[in-house]
Amino acid sequence: MTKFEEEFNYLIELSGKVLIGQVDAEAFEKNRIAFFEKYETDQQQALPVVPSFVAEWIEILKTKGLKPLKNPETYGETGFTEEKLQNIVFWISEHQEDYMRAWLDGYTVEKPQLFYLKHIDMSKSDKFYDYFLEKRPDGVLVHGGIQKGKLPKLKCILKLTQQEIDSMQTGSYEKIEVAK
Repeated sequence: MTKFEEEFNYLIELSGKVLIGQVDAEAFEKNRIAFFEKYETDQQQALPVVPSFVAEWIEILKTKGLKPLKNPETYGETGFTEEKLQNIVFWISEHQEDYMRAWLDGYTVEKPQLFYLKHIDMSKSDKFYDYFLEKRPDGVLVHGGIQKGKLPKLKCILKLTQQEIDSMQTGSYEKIEVAK
């Protein structure tokens, strides 16, 4: 039995005692109000966490008036790539209850862990600086020097997700977690 069910059953038991005069009605009312306030707060705080691609999927389906349980692979008009549709199908199949709760009650979008990429060889060969992958305003990737022992604070130093890193050849880089 869940905590909610235990507390709810206790309230039912108390209400019966109020009817036969064993419990003061005012005390019961305070317990009842506290229970439902707590339950409402718990419900608001317990929104499921979904990846951004699932959040995007939910929003597109709702905007188009489509149903939540149709196979995502049949929705060509969403504009998702085949790979993204497969990721959506996999996530939904592994998290069915969270998906339906997200559809019905709302959700929180998962914030993916981000990483800096520090060039191992360049950083070893310099006494003063570590070199991190950086993106210039013109889009060119270069290495930016950051004082040894410090973490990047510059916006131009790339923060990458694990998925982005997996799509790159990063053999000569060290992954360093960005503090959340």
